[in-house]
Parts: sequence; C-alpha cells; structure tokens
Amino acid sequence: MIIDLRSDTVTKPSKGMLEAMTEAKVGDDVFREDPTVNKLEQRVAKMFGKSTALFFPSGTMANQTAIKLHTNPGDQVICDKYAHIYNYESGGASFNSGVSCKLLDENKGMFNAQHVLDAINPEAYYYSKTSLVEIENTANRRGGTTWDFNEILKIKKVCDEHELGFHLDGARLWNALVAKNETTQQYGEVFDTISVCLSKGLGCPVGSVLVGDSKIMENAIRIRKIFGGNMRQAGYLAAAALYALDNNVNRLIQDHKKAKEIGEELSKLSIIKTIEPIETNIVIFELNNDINENEFVKKLADNNIYVISMGGGKLRIVTHMDYSDAMHESFLRYLKGFKLIT
Repeated sequence: MIIDLRSDTVTKPSKGMLEAMTEAKVGDDVFREDPTVNKLEQRVAKMFGKSTALFFPSGTMANQTAIKLHTNPGDQVICDKYAHIYNYESGGASFNSGVSCKLLDENKGMFNAQHVLDAINPEAYYYSKTSLVEIENTANRRGGTTWDFNEILKIKKVCDEHELGFHLDGARLWNALVAKNETTQQYGEVFDTISVCLSKGLGCPVGSVLVGDSKIMENAIRIRKIFGGNMRQAGYLAAAALYALDNNVNRLIQDHKKAKEIGEELSKLSIIKTIEPIETNIVIFELNNDINENEFVKKLADNNIYVISMGGGKLRIVTHMDYSDAMHESFLRYLKGFKLIT
C-alpha cells in the first residue's frame, strides 16, 4: 500500500469522473465552441455571482492572469510573505506583469485591514504604485488556515477607499467553504477576481477557473492566449470539473477530519517540535533540532509513506480523496508504533 500525502494534487480521476469525461460533448474552445467548457464557466460564474468565468489549465496561470488584469508594470502587490503567487509561481508576477510584491508577515498569514493600510505606498512618483491586494484561502504554507470573513470585509473597505484591486487565490477555497460553512456568493460579493482550483481537493486531473465581472475580465482570454493557455477540445477536462462540483465538495470534511487525527498522533511523538493548528486538510509540522529531516522523510518513504518538505525545517502532509480509510488506519498505526522503530 502506497500512502502518498505530499499533496492533494496526486489524486486520479474516479470511475464516475472518467465516465463523465468520456461522455462529454466537446468543440473547439479557441472558437468558444466547446459546450462543456461553456457550461462549466457559466456555472462557476453563477456560483460566485459574477458575470464572467474563464477555464485555465492551471491555478498559476489563472493567478498570473489576474495579476496582469489588475496592474501595470512597475506597480506593487500587497500579499503575505508565504503567498503562492510570490513563492511558488516561478517569479511570474515580476516576469509576466513587471510588478513587485510588498510582503506582510503577520499572524499565520492572516494580515488585517490596518496592515494593508500601512503597506499602501504614498502617492509620490518615486514609490511603486500600490494597485492590488491578494490573499490566499486556505493559506497553504501557513498550514491550510482559513480567513476570518469579517476581516476580509474590512480589507475590502480599504481596497475600495484606495481604489485597489482585490484578488483571491482560492486554490483551496472549497476546503475553506466547507470548514467555515461559508458560500461562494459571499466571496463573489467581496473580491474583484477569484481563482479556484479543481485539481486539488476536488480530484480533477487538470484545471482552474478565474471569475470576475465583465469589465475586469475583458482581456482575460487575450492574456490566457499570450500565456499559451488556450486549449481546443477542453470539454473533457471541463466535464471532470462539473462532475467534481456535483460530487466532491461536501466530502472535503472527511479530509479535514483525517488531517486532525494525523495531527493528534504526531503530537504524541517526542521527535515533533511543533504542529501548526489544523483547520482543513493540511498538516505542517517541525521536527526537533536533533532529528535529521531527510532521514525522517526517507524512513517514511521506506515504508511507502510520502510527505513533502516545505523548507525551513517544515514538513507537510496533505489529506485528499484518494487517501482511503484503509490508508488512514494504516498510517495512524504506523505513527502509534513509530517510537519502536526510531
């Protein structure tokens, strides 16, 4: 039994999802003639109360398109220091849009409205023009933490008062919605643009969607083309997404429960230094200083258990739909006996 907990991107399409994909009606999406892609975009736009949605091959491309829609070269984006757009998108913000990031280092990535206000550059010409605020929900490197929606509303007020765009990297927004019993409509009312991933918690093989109102999204399809993101008979992938929205959202609570149970077992191990609070499907923990991180990861791998290093001494476990109950029970048993084999 291989237990792969490196990411929720390692999932493979289920039988039902594969059947939906093979039965999809498709066309050439570059001509906007793929009926299944059109159906997906219309559905996600409606879910968030937006007029426009666009299907992308990746969340990175969706985020990079949003940044370009909101900014001009030389502008500055306010985001958390561990934000995906800054750390894990290959410097795309600077390369694609010519912008810099003002990084905030606040409580678990949950900066507040005052932090945003303090980070806005003065209007003087020798400062970068602050034009966009970006947040990530859930916050990946912060341990899958979720935002306080009331604080999001306060940040929105600052954005409106200073004419700043407000973008949500919602790669794991589905997890946040389930964990906090919130709605897509709530988020659509607040953010100018939102990217949502379909290949993480929802189990699709490929795909993200960027939503926004028609004015801000006017050039999104052109930018997607510039980035090389146009696809042809993409309806096969869109069909997977439609299936996932019907079948795989509510079950995310199971992943959250398993993550918390893993955290409970890890907390009993003397080799563990810290464990981040677990809200959703991500467990981030640190080993004691005298424990070799590489040896620990290798020991797990030797037992067909795979986790990932986040750097800085942090390790990550991510539960997902392909992490079965049997795998979970096996992993918990392994952790219970870990002291016997260290």
